[in-house]
Amino acid sequence: MRVVGIDPGSRTTGIGIVEAEGGRLHALHYRALGLGDGPFPERLGHLFREVCAAVGDYGAEAAAVETVYVKRNIDSALKLGQARGAAIAALVDAGLEVGEYTPAVIKEAVVGRGSAGKDQVGFMIQRLLGLPEAAPEDAADALAVAVCHSHHLQAGARLRAAGAPGGKRS
Repeated sequence: MRVVGIDPGSRTTGIGIVEAEGGRLHALHYRALGLGDGPFPERLGHLFREVCAAVGDYGAEAAAVETVYVKRNIDSALKLGQARGAAIAALVDAGLEVGEYTPAVIKEAVVGRGSAGKDQVGFMIQRLLGLPEAAPEDAADALAVAVCHSHHLQAGARLRAAGAPGGKRS
């Protein structure tokens, strides 16, 4: 199964696509998409189109997006939410169901600790996916979202196969 993960941002958005085959994961595509400094509506349009293109080019079958993490700046949080909305709209437009995960849940799935740092996430993504070098930070975060969602989908499938109710996405 091919899973696209999105780490949304108003200036840079990470896009990562992983494929699960026989219990193994490998990266098909990843990039840190620079949205530039132009008018914000144009950046959102660019984000929407690039997510649509990546999903179409790589035939993603499932999708997940990181939830908004608000620190202090409300304006940044609102812009991040809008970027997240543009990405979700592109995924839904492609006919995909969208899982949503908090940064802590993603880090727990990839590193084993919800409080892990970005460097630890990047290191584990490189190791888990056998990347020849570290992915750019936003791309590594997007791959982590995709890995997290893939794990959740696989666990849900095992539960259903065992006859247990489950498989709900966060």
